[in-house]
Amino acid sequence: MISTSNLSLRYGKRVLFDEVSIKFTPGNCYGVIGANGAGKSTFLKILSGEIDPTTGQVSITPGDRMSVLKQNHFEFDEYPVLQTVMMGNKKLWEVIQQKDALYAKPDFSDADGIKAAELEGLFAEMEGWNAESDAANMLSGLGVKEELHLKLMSELSGKEKVRVLLAQALFGNPDILLLDEPTNDLDVETIAWLENFLADFENTVIVVSHDRHFLDAVCTHIADIDFNKIQLYTGNYTFWYESSQLALRQRSDQNKKMEDKRKELQEFVERFSANASKSRQATSRKKLLEKLVIDDIKPSTRKYPGIIFKADRDCGDQILNVENLSKSSADGVSYFSNVTFTLTKGDKVAVLSKEHIAITSFFQIIMGEEMPDKGEFNWGSTITKSYLPNENSSYFTADYNLVDWLRQYSTEKDETFIRGFLGRMLFTGEETLKKSNVLSGGEKVRCMVSRMMLTNANCLILDEPTNHLDLESITAFNNALKDWKHVALFTSHDHEFMQTVANRIIEITPNGIIDKRMSYDDYIADENIKAMREKMYPKLEKVK
Repeated sequence: MISTSNLSLRYGKRVLFDEVSIKFTPGNCYGVIGANGAGKSTFLKILSGEIDPTTGQVSITPGDRMSVLKQNHFEFDEYPVLQTVMMGNKKLWEVIQQKDALYAKPDFSDADGIKAAELEGLFAEMEGWNAESDAANMLSGLGVKEELHLKLMSELSGKEKVRVLLAQALFGNPDILLLDEPTNDLDVETIAWLENFLADFENTVIVVSHDRHFLDAVCTHIADIDFNKIQLYTGNYTFWYESSQLALRQRSDQNKKMEDKRKELQEFVERFSANASKSRQATSRKKLLEKLVIDDIKPSTRKYPGIIFKADRDCGDQILNVENLSKSSADGVSYFSNVTFTLTKGDKVAVLSKEHIAITSFFQIIMGEEMPDKGEFNWGSTITKSYLPNENSSYFTADYNLVDWLRQYSTEKDETFIRGFLGRMLFTGEETLKKSNVLSGGEKVRCMVSRMMLTNANCLILDEPTNHLDLESITAFNNALKDWKHVALFTSHDHEFMQTVANRIIEITPNGIIDKRMSYDDYIADENIKAMREKMYPKLEKVK
């Protein structure tokens, strides 16, 4: 078990945490959520001992071992991959090092023999004989190929290092596991492996993630950071979000009787509990929800952006026709080829590829920002497009305040009108006078979304729209796209976004496309499609 008592953290006048007392117990997975800058990662660093609190303390059950997902990808560059994973169990690794040093001594004494026997006993207690095979199995499960296991960490790519460091954190069954954004740079298959691993994990997990699908799959509780406090809620992220929104609506309904509100909340809990089947943790979560006291459900104080896309006109019958489109890298390696498809009314297309640069290049081509190597495309005369690029720095070089920045993209120049669109994205008061060239990544995306809403386009093209956004903005964006009745082409690493928005999947590959009208979950689970994908990417590893 791990707990905090009267924990506070201050930087000058800025207070991140104030008198936080909270307890995390074994058998549960806690998802830490909060607005950008609320202190999610900082809280994990306090728990791990990397940062000292201003006041208060962190307590861990004596003898419990904590493991933390490392964020420094260069820390273990001089070590082989397999050893790096085994170092995750510090006590076992120290025993192995001491044992090897003793046996390497040229003048091995009787005292050394006694010490070696003690170490061998500890080694056996910790199942050291299985350490290498367990580490290898964990690496394989996380998609690190066997031929990489004996290589130095410095020889691995960034994405491969992420997987090794995750294996290190998971290795040796730690009593307390701290994970900060563990799904970053992981593919769908590896995330699924991690979800299953954590579903079977019987100890304490505390995780920070912007991946709502992941939080839903693994969490039994949500730890919400708000107003410098941390409040624990039973259930996963979706339950927290929907219940808090229901409670907020009820609070604003002054005419509704208290008993009617309690009945509505109880019916919500029963419905969610009955449907809690998204992961192998469903049974334990169902039991937790059945024990939930209705009074524990509170309205959220969070602010959600008002993302509303409106189109000036409907799409005509001719939307987008793509014929034999191809594009290669500067050194001639194919990003995609023979891309041929036609968009129809209501298509909300999730565009996939094993290399994101291929998708970005495709979007830039159909937006007229880049030339294809071969092929052509034609937009219908009724189509107006709005594009959210993955890289937006070129839009923020001028020294404009936010009002003037957005005004340059609007035919209506009235300041009240402009401020209205900024306000929807939570830029209010003096924030609107902030200079556009000093914005954070999340603020830039929110500005770009304001710009998109101004266009009233009927076709949205979105390249990783959830990057840099907090959970509130991601949820609002997701809801806006679910309600969108026109055409969209998009890609995202957010599983929930892909699953709830897309009604068609197009995967562009070096050797053609796979085009299916189905949901994202059905697409990634289809065995025939998996076999097809394997055949379509023979040269992908060369694409950088």
